[in-house]
Amino acid sequence: MDAVQSWVAENKLTSIGSLWASAVGASLVYSHAKTTFKPSIRLIHARIYAQAATLAVLSGVAVYHYCENRASKPKSPE
Repeated sequence: MDAVQSWVAENKLTSIGSLWASAVGASLVYSHAKTTFKPSIRLIHARIYAQAATLAVLSGVAVYHYCENRASKPKSPE
């Protein structure tokens, strides 16, 4: 798990790009199997779903980063 975290920390843009591309691919495959829309509409929907997935992951990473930094700061005496 530490190896994955360190790789993601070093390759942030690659990680996000890979997530986005895999979400687009998965959405295209799913929409091709389940809907009768034109290919252009499928591509638009796939891009929207991939953007939503990327936004969710980025939000999760931001919360994780915030909590990690907050936990590592020493508390000041009051």
